[in-house]
Amino acid sequence: MMKMEGENEMIKVMMVWSVAVASLHYCHFIGGIIPKGRTRLCAVLPVIILFLLLPLSLSSITLGGPTTFFLVWLSNFKLLLFSLGQGPLSSHPPLPKPLFISVATLPIKITQNPSPHQFTKIIPNKSSLNLALKSLILSTFVPIYANKDSIDLKFVMFLYCVYLYICLETVLIITAVLARALLGLELEPQFDEPYLATSLQDFWGRRWNLMVSSILRPTVYKPVMSNCSRWIGKEWAQLPAIVVTFLVSGLMHEMVFYYIGRHRPTWEVTCFFFLQGVCLAVEVLLKKACKRRLPAVLSWPLTLAFVAATTSWLFMPSLLRCQIDDKAQSC
Repeated sequence: MMKMEGENEMIKVMMVWSVAVASLHYCHFIGGIIPKGRTRLCAVLPVIILFLLLPLSLSSITLGGPTTFFLVWLSNFKLLLFSLGQGPLSSHPPLPKPLFISVATLPIKITQNPSPHQFTKIIPNKSSLNLALKSLILSTFVPIYANKDSIDLKFVMFLYCVYLYICLETVLIITAVLARALLGLELEPQFDEPYLATSLQDFWGRRWNLMVSSILRPTVYKPVMSNCSRWIGKEWAQLPAIVVTFLVSGLMHEMVFYYIGRHRPTWEVTCFFFLQGVCLAVEVLLKKACKRRLPAVLSWPLTLAFVAATTSWLFMPSLLRCQIDDKAQSC
């Protein structure tokens, strides 16, 4: 029965991606005949709506989760930018069709025939001890899952946060290796050892899930900052731009969680990102006012403690409500 369900899910995934690729062929064609602006947006809008609907047929974590993230969030945001003549899909001369589709569906930085030096950006030089430690931590998932009812809930939540990071990093590194081997393209680095962050600005802007930052910056942060600058000046406009960007990120996470678990939103995830945005804005404000920063020996544990505590409080409960640990165990 499990095998049959897995085969059915694989067939559904292949159908979803076949439709997605065909839709992006259409978008590439539209880009060549319709100028940027409202008309192109109207032409691309049906594809954006279709991408919102396609992953609803999927239910697995390993296949449905990444598909939802890539199509519902990343691809749709890139298509919105493309409609306005901006973002990675817009270039002069236009991108070749295979490259257009690859960039639309994956976190790709366009570099043909990357050198070995460029490849280190995808997989930074990590010590054997670093990789071994992460593998060892990940190997504890099964015994922790089996005995989670007898272990302190806060400790389980903390470990799930660590598992989430290691799994995301592993999946994205594998994707990077395959993309380079099959397409000859370089993927953007996605994580830069976030556990070494010494501030929220460092954690969210330079270390954690960098592909999300790179797509939110032109679609949300810059437009909000540009509009706010007219009213409160460029120096202060950064603060509402940060908060709104995190709010949008929260709403998109809420949507992805709905696709994974099919549960009514509780808005805890939105509150989590809104809180991060407000605290990051306060941090930026304090840095400007004080001119001095805390030494790393203090700022590093404070940053990690805040992120871990708020993640366990607001983020992980929603993720567990989707039964992500049960689904991961059954894979």
